[in-house]
Amino acid sequence: MTALATLPLSGFAATPGAGGELRRVGSRTLVAYFSRSGNTRVIAGLIHRSLHTDLFEIRPATPYPEDYLETVEQARQERDSGRERALEAMVSSIEDYDTVFVGFPIWGETTPPIIRAFLSAHDLSGKTLIPFVTHGGYGLGNSRSVLASHAPKARLLKGFVMEADQERRTMNRVNDWLKDVEVKM
Repeated sequence: MTALATLPLSGFAATPGAGGELRRVGSRTLVAYFSRSGNTRVIAGLIHRSLHTDLFEIRPATPYPEDYLETVEQARQERDSGRERALEAMVSSIEDYDTVFVGFPIWGETTPPIIRAFLSAHDLSGKTLIPFVTHGGYGLGNSRSVLASHAPKARLLKGFVMEADQERRTMNRVNDWLKDVEVKM
């Protein structure tokens, strides 16, 4: 799965400085996603290639830390404060889409703040909204109610949910192993 995450997605993802422009294939369906570790990105790429959709990577204006635990803490603080992160770019012509697949990992039993920001910044009234979600074993949390409250005039369908917790599992396994390693400092 990690190898798939590094594959290019046909150049349709937003790039820094893109100013909200979206390269399109002319589809009435958009796949918009946020991915930290690559799991959600793989699913976005599969949907994009299978359905020949337009594709947009949701990115914060200021990236999250590279360190997993720092990201977890920052996301917790943002969740608890209700703060929405600024977007690097927006979809300039969201009105051209009938269907929007929105993908994200579950963070702290909810949607990441950047997803709330994406939904708040784009009018999805009358559109079909289909989530695809990755999680680390805790399920959907309250993400469905967050989507409904931030896109109240969209038709929210049941989406795709998959446990994909390699990053946390890897970290835990390495930390457990290191407890038994005797290293002189």
